[in-house]
Amino acid sequence: MTFLDRTTDARKFRHWPGNVEADYIYTSGVAGERFFVALRDEGRMLASRCTVCHLDYLPPRMFCEDCFAELTEYVDVPKTGRVAAITAAHIDRTGAQLSHPQVWAFVTFEGIRGGLVHRLLTPPDQARAGTAVRAKLKPRDARKSGRRLDNPPAGYRGLP
Repeated sequence: MTFLDRTTDARKFRHWPGNVEADYIYTSGVAGERFFVALRDEGRMLASRCTVCHLDYLPPRMFCEDCFAELTEYVDVPKTGRVAAITAAHIDRTGAQLSHPQVWAFVTFEGIRGGLVHRLLTPPDQARAGTAVRAKLKPRDARKSGRRLDNPPAGYRGLP
């Protein structure tokens, strides 16, 4: 039976015992690569700009979602943004219990469509949607590893 053939008789299905190795590599793409390189090397966050619709996108995209124009222009994202939504994590990405809850936020920026999900450097009881925040970047020498998880920002701090 080929992929194009269909079976309606469950007795004709076959199975093979064992494991199927499946390795996946996620790449950030052309626009994402430019964003992460600027973040690591220059401490700048970039948004892609549609010169037709006059929209800025974060994370950067290759094509405008409204008019499908190719996006080749990039603009700086302000270091200050606003918390749109928050959540508190009590376990890490491996499933281990955290000693203290981490606050994660969706941060939006004025005039930019989209935003970033990142850690909020605020105690959970003080985290609120609508709070103005500023990106806290890691020191330049700590950004040189090139590993995505090591790239800044280290988090966002609430503004007084």
